[in-house]
Amino acid sequence: MCGIAGAMSRTGAAVEIDLLEKLGAAQAHRGPDGRGHYRQDAVGLAHQRLAIIDLATGDQPLFGPDGLVLIANGEIYNNPELREELAGEPFKTKSDCEPPLYLYRRHGLDYVDHLRGMYAIALYDPANKQLVLSRDPFGIKPLYYAETDSHFLFSSEPQAILATGLVERREMTSARDALVNLQFTTGAETIFAGIHRLLPGETIVVRNGRIAERRRRAALPDGAPLPGGEDALLDELDTRLAESVTLHQRSDVPYGMFLSGGIDSAAVLALMARLSCKPVLAFTAYFPGTSARDETDLAGKLAREVGAEHVEVPVSEEDFWQLLPGIAASMDDPAADYAILPTAKLAMTARQSVKVVLSGEGGDELFAGYGRYRSVDRPWPFARPMRRKGILSELGILREASDWRTGMRAAEAEAQNHGWNRLQRAQAVDCADWLPNDLLTKLDRCLMAHGIEGRVPFLDPVVAELAFRLPDRLKLAEGRGKYLLRKWLNDVMPSAEPFSPKRGFTVPVADWMARKPELGALLAAQPSIQALCKPGMVESLFQRLDKRNGFAAWTLLFCALWHHRHIQNRPVEGGIFDVLSQRE
Repeated sequence: MCGIAGAMSRTGAAVEIDLLEKLGAAQAHRGPDGRGHYRQDAVGLAHQRLAIIDLATGDQPLFGPDGLVLIANGEIYNNPELREELAGEPFKTKSDCEPPLYLYRRHGLDYVDHLRGMYAIALYDPANKQLVLSRDPFGIKPLYYAETDSHFLFSSEPQAILATGLVERREMTSARDALVNLQFTTGAETIFAGIHRLLPGETIVVRNGRIAERRRRAALPDGAPLPGGEDALLDELDTRLAESVTLHQRSDVPYGMFLSGGIDSAAVLALMARLSCKPVLAFTAYFPGTSARDETDLAGKLAREVGAEHVEVPVSEEDFWQLLPGIAASMDDPAADYAILPTAKLAMTARQSVKVVLSGEGGDELFAGYGRYRSVDRPWPFARPMRRKGILSELGILREASDWRTGMRAAEAEAQNHGWNRLQRAQAVDCADWLPNDLLTKLDRCLMAHGIEGRVPFLDPVVAELAFRLPDRLKLAEGRGKYLLRKWLNDVMPSAEPFSPKRGFTVPVADWMARKPELGALLAAQPSIQALCKPGMVESLFQRLDKRNGFAAWTLLFCALWHHRHIQNRPVEGGIFDVLSQRE
């Protein structure tokens, strides 16, 4: 797990060392264990290392046959198996990222088809003068690029590209409108004009500083659900989940997990306890003194049942006021998800004990856990499209109406092309944008800001292949989603109460904001909010912070703090009031 960055000049001139230094320094938090540079021809690469596998000889760049050179961010979980397949190759390290060099020599751009893991890879092929960038199919690891007049630039985080000064800090209003209505942005275009995402599963080839070729590896299998009996599919699910968690526990450093009272993390806990030879270290967030659901009792009970060491992490109102500006600063690709607060606080605590955590992201998307899937799957005319109402668009506070669903419609149109049924199409739309651009971005930034690697065993291709093509009756049943996963968990850990009604995860941000009524006027005075909202409407919003208005107010607060750091390029020292009270 690391930070990668680099450049290819369009003129053929050597990449300046100062440019590589800027790219690397902006991502130093992603790799506190070392750094490396490479310069040849018109290409420069910069690597910041967080050492997880092969601590002694795994420094990057890595070098292969024919002058090939590679830097990577992520983990290749089938590294041992690949090394067996590649027996006879002159491996120089034990790094899990070295086999891709030899796979590329054998298979060219199809090398990614052999990888099982999460990755963002940059590979330079000097014989063909081409730079190859690849991202894993679910987009677990991020990768961004920009094409300027002088260079092609890439990095693990947009803020590294901005730090070079070659791309202007300019906000795309279309992406901003998606952010304030969806809480994330969609598609290949980021919120920064001129900075793009490599899409999940995409590989691009860059020659002479320009993209010359694109191809994409799908995360989800084509085709409608496959038939199967419940008992046989339960056995197969157990086999595939156990295999995935086994692979995700491969590490040369201490690891733990994030445990809530939910089904997905309970499933991860049960498997880790079964497969690990030492007690699991589990971290659970809670909100003392608030009305938010306290998950520590159930989480603690499950931890004790399997002999896990359980760490309860309080997330307080003071944390909200003091930590949020720094957390928003780490979310350079913005996601206005209030779970960034507990995720960051968990990471701050976990870093004292571990360098890797397993988490349950992806379970809802693959096994159909969200209530919106049941709404989509209703017969006509009762079915409802997903995300038809925006967070802010129907409150009457925005200066201008916008078509904030453009990216969603593109994902919906693409989902029509794979032989999927209605439920699968809804799941695929979430896997296209919500999963990589909200949940996984949140996990990546909040953990990497503290030098921790996050792993998501549900988002394994072997698990996804089974889960996505389950019959609908084994996804949605008895008025609930994730039926087969619940049934499996009920068999292996009935104390997790997997068939009890789901009580959604909430962070009590509205309660905290309501205790500071002066926040509304201060927020309304921010230039970014004034450009977005009608006069007087923000103050009015803060006068009644019910569930809907509270989430809208939270979204505006996050966006103001984000804009302050990433567009205005101003410091975020101190708490919320300190930052928002700064004057030009």
